[in-house]
Amino acid sequence: MSRITTLSLEHVSDTTRTLLEGVQKKIGFLPNVFKTLAHAPAVLAAYLQQSVALGKTSLSATEKEAIYLATSQVNGCEYCLAAHTVFAGKAGLSGQDILSARHGQLNAFATLARQVTESRGHLSSEQVEAARAAGIDDARIIEVIAHVAAQTLTNYLNNLALTEIDFPAIDA
Repeated sequence: MSRITTLSLEHVSDTTRTLLEGVQKKIGFLPNVFKTLAHAPAVLAAYLQQSVALGKTSLSATEKEAIYLATSQVNGCEYCLAAHTVFAGKAGLSGQDILSARHGQLNAFATLARQVTESRGHLSSEQVEAARAAGIDDARIIEVIAHVAAQTLTNYLNNLALTEIDFPAIDA
């Protein structure tokens, strides 16, 4: 049972309702994580603004999903693992790719995301040089960190709230 209840569209302000309806239109339904974020309209708005901004980074959809999966695995967020398994599949990752991404093994982006999350950003010089040797320049290192940070917000929220998973179940 969730520790923070989800809010329905009928129980939010007009501004928050507009934001949630935008999410519903984009995804095709309104995921519980957004109905939980709706308790804090400023945080919901900031998260959505950040998502739009991060959509403009140089990272591909598969690179982003690899980051989200690796981060969610380290943070133990079953909700985000289920959600991003769906999104990663839509982005073209196979089931095996998804498992590899979760463990930081799919590509250099998944590896870097896992290292950043596990170490809370305290990477060794060797780890940074390995990312660079794999073709991740400084701009993309910063983009990876930004995606990890955004994902960590929803990971922590879902872990604390025990958000009911409304995506197909996976073996987390």
